[in-house]
Amino acid sequence: MENDIQKKFLEYVKKINHYKQAMALMAWDGRTGAPKAGVPQRAEVLGTLSAEVFAMSVSDQMKDMLAALDKATDLSDIVLKSKEHCQKTYDRNTKIPADEFKAYVMLQSTAESVWEEAKEKNDFAMFQPYLEELVSYNKKFIEYRGYEGHPYNTLLDDYEPGVFTDTLDRVFAELKAALIPLVKKVSNAKKQPNTAPLYAYFPKADQEKLSHAVLKHIGYDFDKGRLNETVHPFAIGINPNDVRVTTKYNEHDFRVALLGTIHEGGHALYEQNIDHEFIGTPLSGGTSMGIHESQSLFFEKFVGQSLPFWKNVYPLLKQHAGSQFDDVELEDFYFALNESRPSLIRIEADELTYCLHIILRYELEKGLFEGTIEVKDLPRLWNDKMEEYLGIRPENDGEGVLQDVHWSSGSFGYFPSYALGYIYAAQMKQAMLNDLPNFDQLLEQEQIGVIREWLTKHVHRYGSLKKPQEIIADITGKSIDAKPLLSYLTEKYSNLYELS
Repeated sequence: MENDIQKKFLEYVKKINHYKQAMALMAWDGRTGAPKAGVPQRAEVLGTLSAEVFAMSVSDQMKDMLAALDKATDLSDIVLKSKEHCQKTYDRNTKIPADEFKAYVMLQSTAESVWEEAKEKNDFAMFQPYLEELVSYNKKFIEYRGYEGHPYNTLLDDYEPGVFTDTLDRVFAELKAALIPLVKKVSNAKKQPNTAPLYAYFPKADQEKLSHAVLKHIGYDFDKGRLNETVHPFAIGINPNDVRVTTKYNEHDFRVALLGTIHEGGHALYEQNIDHEFIGTPLSGGTSMGIHESQSLFFEKFVGQSLPFWKNVYPLLKQHAGSQFDDVELEDFYFALNESRPSLIRIEADELTYCLHIILRYELEKGLFEGTIEVKDLPRLWNDKMEEYLGIRPENDGEGVLQDVHWSSGSFGYFPSYALGYIYAAQMKQAMLNDLPNFDQLLEQEQIGVIREWLTKHVHRYGSLKKPQEIIADITGKSIDAKPLLSYLTEKYSNLYELS
């Protein structure tokens, strides 16, 4: 009897998963060139599919199966963890009226299209009413679901279970205290890199070939994915055998595409290496956005911006860049690639300033949901914080408050995972060196597969079987700790800029 209920449950969640795969495919299509005239109909279709998923997640059938599984005594790990996931979803969604959820999903799809146009026109006023409605919906959903300590905690739990505002306030304060003065020291340092070669004209077609080559180099399987161009780069896992990567090309700064491609490639490697046993279950995806970001940032920062990596890959870059770097020594290129200069755009931010971008967004989101900030005030507050933390001020909304896609899709609570991911990645790198003390040599000798296999063994293969804090504790023996990241950044940039 117990085997029957397990089988029935797995078949049911597999059907839900199939709907989600269809929705993911439509989301990818919508961001990679789908016709604008199709937005209303596509929003309606997504609304219908999401309503079906929502209904299945809170159905009497789901309720009865969860109750039956509660009484079962011999559940497999896959069924047990899938049941926990579905129980959490059931508890959350039964508190939200189905018609409101469908309307919200349709709003998300429309808002994202409006955001794209508003960003292009540098016009926050165009997007403001949609953002106000998105925030309003989420405030209602928080009230329906309930919260402990702070209303924003409910949204944080969707992306990084178990990490709440008290932890983020403490860790982000530690980061700010160390990074803001370090950024100023680097900006005022006498030694500065020559970055002119980075901005030479680099045709998009050649950058696309380079991006393909680098993705293959880090282990991305093109038989299980593809690379496309988009306004805002992302990776999307439809299933472990179909994980797609996108990038954005800038013909006068090839780093935007190259480092962005490596970043999204890190996300994709996570999804491609999840245990195939989990396909069709809620476990067939990353366990949290923080762990997901740890993989993308590990490959972007600790691999893609390291000197050992470029000792191996620099000839590949020269092959695709024409004569752009013929007269540039590797060490000079490495210094230029790792230049720290406050940037207005998060996805173009360097290692040293990256977390400050995230902290800015976290503070604004937290304020929106505790009621101390209104949507209409976001452009001014954004600009003020940018000037305070990084010493620069946006000239328009496109390079300021409108630059990220996340708010248009209602992804409130997502941003902190970027900084958490960077912290996790540094903790993983520190732990990895115990097993792979020859980390640098592996990168130099084109044995990046050994590093990737370590990550698959400790992170990727588990999908959502393990919770994020379990993964970090099992790898490091600790909880969230910003010290490895601060040590890494302080040492690296003090050496590069010869700080006293």
